Amino acid sequence: MTVPLPTAETRWRCTLCGNLTRFDVTRSSKVVEYVHLDLAGEPSVEERDVVSETIESVRCRWCNAVDQVELVDRPGARS
Repeated sequence: MTVPLPTAETRWRCTLCGNLTRFDVTRSSKVVEYVHLDLAGEPSVEERDVVSETIESVRCRWCNAVDQVELVDRPGARS
């Protein structure tokens, strides 16, 4: 089950306990990175382009429910 990302008008809410603020998110990403190695060989990512990203699951940190998250309107987002 994929979970949609929140938008400027929506946010996540746990359907079991009502949590709005704390979630563990498992996601898969395909990215292209520009990696710069310094003279000692230490890498640092200077640019990152996300090609695709999928949220695989969302777990509520309060009640530990898995995949019980819905999108709800943010307060004041839609007047």
